[in-house]
Amino acid sequence: MMADEGSQRRREIREIAARLFARKGYRGTSMRDIGEQAGVLGGSLYHHIKSKDALFVELHDAALDEAERRIAEAVGARNDPWDRLEAACATLLAIQLAPDSPTLPMMNDFREVPAPVRTALIARRDRFENLFRALVDRLPLPPKIDRSIYRNLLLSQLNTAADWYRPGRLDPAGIAAQIVAIFRHDA
Repeated sequence: MMADEGSQRRREIREIAARLFARKGYRGTSMRDIGEQAGVLGGSLYHHIKSKDALFVELHDAALDEAERRIAEAVGARNDPWDRLEAACATLLAIQLAPDSPTLPMMNDFREVPAPVRTALIARRDRFENLFRALVDRLPLPPKIDRSIYRNLLLSQLNTAADWYRPGRLDPAGIAAQIVAIFRHDA
């Protein structure tokens, strides 16, 4: 029972930390902030969490793991390469545009973290982007299109949608359909 209580407490601390990182960024969030929000005093927090850096990497990786799982599930049910790309885009946008999503702030906070943390975050992000690399590789694009540039432009559009998105006219699926229509060269 004690182990369950400890793991439950750790989950609560992680959820609080994720919200703080999403709201205040890496640099703006301190271990003290996390401890105060969680009702855990000083050194007791380190019983649950190794360090701020380790916690940030852990939360970042968990967010990408979940996004990767959801995207793989969404594209798995489709055969057409354009439909697969649209499903991946819609899923990523739904994750990032959700009001309580920690994914976007954590993925965009790389400049704020120490170099070793940045290296770990970039390595995990690159593995995540392999999903989109595989999707783009299967598209019937003209030979003159550089697939790496295509993929990076597509991901840039998806990753900055939260900067301009306003709820109302189009939902994430509608935006994804528009983005894929724009990126589709034979339509």
